[in-house]
Amino acid sequence: MLRNIPKNIPATDWREIARAVLENEAGALAAVAARLDHYWNEAVELLLRHQGKVVVSGIGKSGHIGQKIAATLASTGTPAVFLHASEAVHGDLGIYTPGDPSILISKSGSTAELLRLIPILRQFRSPLIAIVGNLNSPMAKQADIVLDARVEREADPLNLAPTCSTTVALGLGDALAVALMQARRFTDKDFARYHPAGQLGRSLWLKVADVMHQGEAVAWVKPETPLRQVIIAMSQRPLGAACVVDKDHLLLGIITDGDVRRVLLTYEDIRGLQAAECMTRQPITISPQASLKEATRLMEDRPSQISVLPVVDPQNQRCLGLVRIHDIYQPELI
Repeated sequence: MLRNIPKNIPATDWREIARAVLENEAGALAAVAARLDHYWNEAVELLLRHQGKVVVSGIGKSGHIGQKIAATLASTGTPAVFLHASEAVHGDLGIYTPGDPSILISKSGSTAELLRLIPILRQFRSPLIAIVGNLNSPMAKQADIVLDARVEREADPLNLAPTCSTTVALGLGDALAVALMQARRFTDKDFARYHPAGQLGRSLWLKVADVMHQGEAVAWVKPETPLRQVIIAMSQRPLGAACVVDKDHLLLGIITDGDVRRVLLTYEDIRGLQAAECMTRQPITISPQASLKEATRLMEDRPSQISVLPVVDPQNQRCLGLVRIHDIYQPELI
């Protein structure tokens, strides 16, 4: 059920407009999901069978949505490019290889620039998938596969600004990309290959060994080390923790900045305390070959978050160093 956008309301009630817009767009998506028909499976199977690229085209707001759909397909295992409908007939049709499928996006289904392309695309033997908001339109009648993107109305009070219609078109494009991902058994390793930069790629592509601190950069202490010396070592190597190890460098525990604060709150006189009395025994550890994504999960997906992990060699259990959450979120490019 579409909600009416309130008019002439005080500025303090702008949230009501936001709620109405978001609920209208959510309702439009739910309606489209309920109308999916046999064409949906045909579209997925067509794109799955094709060994080359997919060409996505549109103009105006539909063109912006098409760019996002092409980018999402390309980054999730389906090679795709965006073709501006107006530029296509001025040389950009050269991106086509015969047989490349086309996804044409138009709310009205009568966009002149797209209709002008259809006879030309037939010469390229391009199967046509239309994402349209009018099933009786010229584009819907000429396409091989029609994805129903109808909306009852737009979300703005004038029913003019592309809002619900663009949301629905984008939703259908995302759904295509996800279906193809699953069909191709696209993994996080595949995703990392296409996203080597940025925080997402960094978390998937880099290993703990690539960013960890080791050797002289780490505060190493023995269980019998006086707490005062532990604090000095942690101050000289400010990583937020000291690793407590035995003579074979096996990890016995960890002392974090938080552990030090808790000790100071508990004891008035710390002069007689040793590392073994203050450390956290059997701390959570991670392998140097684990991904930064796994390290982030271990540190953040827990009731009480932690900011540093000891890195332990799974072969011989020797402690190799420390990795901090700060190291994972460093902004350097790969």
